Amino acid sequence: MNKAEREKYKKKLMVKKDEITAILSEAYSESKEIETGIAQDLADKAESSYTKEFLLSLSNTERKQLLLIDEALNRIDKDEYGICQRCQKNINKKRLDAVSWAPHCIECQEKEEEEES
Repeated sequence: MNKAEREKYKKKLMVKKDEITAILSEAYSESKEIETGIAQDLADKAESSYTKEFLLSLSNTERKQLLLIDEALNRIDKDEYGICQRCQKNINKKRLDAVSWAPHCIECQEKEEEEES
């Protein structure tokens, strides 16, 4: 992968990182608002609890994606971007266009998911 391609992916990753950071910040603010609100009855408390749990579960997914993006940015800096972290083969550019933070080629990603389940 040449320098121009790496820069293109780096910009794409930075934009996605900024988007996720904004989402996390908003979710955190919303969960704090729910936390400080005074619930009138048991139904209000249950709804507040559910809403807060939902917002925090979204942020866990976003945090994992943010970690993958940071790892991808580190691989760009080390000139290792676009190389599968499992088999060391090149990751297809179509895959990187779709999931620019992907650490694995499709075949190795499928193996990872099989091992996790």
